[in-house]
Amino acid sequence: MSRVYNFSAGPAVLPECVLQEAAAEMMDYRGTGMSVMEMSHRSKAYQQIIDEAEADLRSLMGIPENYKVLFMQGGASQQFAAVPMNLMKNKVADYIITGQWAKKAWQEAKMYGTANAVASSADKTFSYIPDCSDLPISENADYVYICENNTIYGTKFWELPNTKGKDLVSDVSSCFLSEPVDVTKYGMLYGGVQKNIGPAGVVIAVIRDDLITEDVLPGTPTMLRYKTHADNGSMYNTPPAYGIYICGKVFKWLQNMGGLEAMKEHNVKKAKVMYDFLDASQLFQGTVVAKDRSLMNVPFVTGDADMDAKFVKAATDAGFVNLKGHRSVGGMRASIYNAMPIEGVEKLVAFMDKFEKENR
Repeated sequence: MSRVYNFSAGPAVLPECVLQEAAAEMMDYRGTGMSVMEMSHRSKAYQQIIDEAEADLRSLMGIPENYKVLFMQGGASQQFAAVPMNLMKNKVADYIITGQWAKKAWQEAKMYGTANAVASSADKTFSYIPDCSDLPISENADYVYICENNTIYGTKFWELPNTKGKDLVSDVSSCFLSEPVDVTKYGMLYGGVQKNIGPAGVVIAVIRDDLITEDVLPGTPTMLRYKTHADNGSMYNTPPAYGIYICGKVFKWLQNMGGLEAMKEHNVKKAKVMYDFLDASQLFQGTVVAKDRSLMNVPFVTGDADMDAKFVKAATDAGFVNLKGHRSVGGMRASIYNAMPIEGVEKLVAFMDKFEKENR
């Protein structure tokens, strides 16, 4: 069977050349006589893999020396607890609620201190990003938290909030490495890699040095302390070794593609194909306020649940898979991450156009 066009929100499409390279090395990684999957994480060969992955990520993102890169496990969801446990020194934090994942992070933080919802777009089903230029930031807030790109609802912070001097913590899971980023604007940014970078099971966190301390909330488990991972080069315990190896290959692929400036250009072009079609369509409508649209996740509806289901089935039969919207919102969603080629989006739009003509 030929490969489908995979529009899954995560785990998601990976660059074919990365998969081919990993396949070629599956039985024998560079003369070691074994797969990376079976290799000791304490071996010289593996140390080189993780060191190179970190160096390539630092170079891609322009990560300053006073920030640590941590490769961890537990998914972005585990960070919902780890962030307050490590950073809530005054036991106060401000959260901007723009979707399900920010909401879950906020609810989790409430277990550890006062977590204030200082802005929200829940009033319009998270279809926009609230104005964050002058928020009621708490005087003693330890940090301000956002989910930068909302996978389910298809919104993106195109301008970071004015945190009034407080550290910004951002979950970037679904926009990680999709565009250039000024790391110095964040105290911490982190993301699960299974959307834009690699297989599920790895979380990458980039954290400023001064935020990594022994001073954590009482009862913080050893494995949830950032210092544990920082002091041990992400090797305190067995890391998600094979996942990190694939991430490293994706970093090389991104460098070969021209880096994050080139990726942004590629992503803008792809998203334009999708949004231009939706804006002109009589059958399909996008669900997000135009200025807040994500380049990565494009939700859309027909306004009729039966028609949505008919479209998803027809699209799947035609080789466009995983277009069903998140179970909490219904409709459809095309996730068009870095590795989705532009022809995949063009072919999807051509299919949608044909479907519209037949079903209008």
